[in-house]
Amino acid sequence: MVLIPAATFLMGSDEFYPDERPVHERAVAAYRIDRYEVTNAEYARFVDETGYVTVAQRDLDPAGYPGADPADLVAGSMVFTPTSGPVDLRNWRNWWRWQPGAWWREPFGPGSSVDDRQRHPVVHIAYEDARAYATWAGKRLPTEAEHEYAARGGLVGARFAWGDEPYPDGQALANSWLGHFPYDNQGVGDAAPVGSYPANGFGLFDMTGNVWEWTSDFYTQRHVRLSDTPVDPGKRQNLLATASAEPGFPGMPRRVLKGGSQLCSPEYCLRFRPAARSPQAEDTGMSHIGFRCAQDA
Repeated sequence: MVLIPAATFLMGSDEFYPDERPVHERAVAAYRIDRYEVTNAEYARFVDETGYVTVAQRDLDPAGYPGADPADLVAGSMVFTPTSGPVDLRNWRNWWRWQPGAWWREPFGPGSSVDDRQRHPVVHIAYEDARAYATWAGKRLPTEAEHEYAARGGLVGARFAWGDEPYPDGQALANSWLGHFPYDNQGVGDAAPVGSYPANGFGLFDMTGNVWEWTSDFYTQRHVRLSDTPVDPGKRQNLLATASAEPGFPGMPRRVLKGGSQLCSPEYCLRFRPAARSPQAEDTGMSHIGFRCAQDA
């Protein structure tokens, strides 16, 4: 882990997506954060020791899906599938499919394997799966502010973890989609082994790109400053918001994902940036969602 000293920084961005606004001052206490995303090898040690069963391995509860055919309520997860050509980018269903039998050990579905992917970030991880690992490891999930400050690597106000240009001198400094999304990827085309791209100014790897990462904060459709209400009076000042309080997000609470992923493309999703954020239902893992842990200093 890397020790991040206490700091006050400008969180958010007014340049890109509405939920990154407003830019505001945020303080973080000193903390430690994993240098790398949690890998398949590390998650395997946790599962081998505890016998933990991830959400993607459990059949769906019929009570949550009234009217559904019980035969469809089988264990599985969402898997990215490139298209054969251009599609309507307003409909994410064009490139995501529900894959029965997909889970972290078989990330592309039955018959796939992580045997040759031990240094890749573990994926198909729901919020409770990440939190269970963190507790086992004597750690916790980072807050959104902690993740963003760590991702910035000491840069002030920069768009990306390395500066203001997405590809300085034509070089990709994070694992993102290179080419036309979602059918023409000239980059890695998948998650890369952790540490495959340069570290940021704090010596942290893949804080942007590669896979989205869970944080402990509930999602709100704009930043709620600590001077606003409601806020959690708890130690790390997490935002107190539930899905039921957010228009358009009934039911399962959403947490904030940070960092973007290998699927982020400037023509569709320019989110391999420290300020970028995305809502994710707590019970839903996908083939581009992983995590890293934090710890109080």
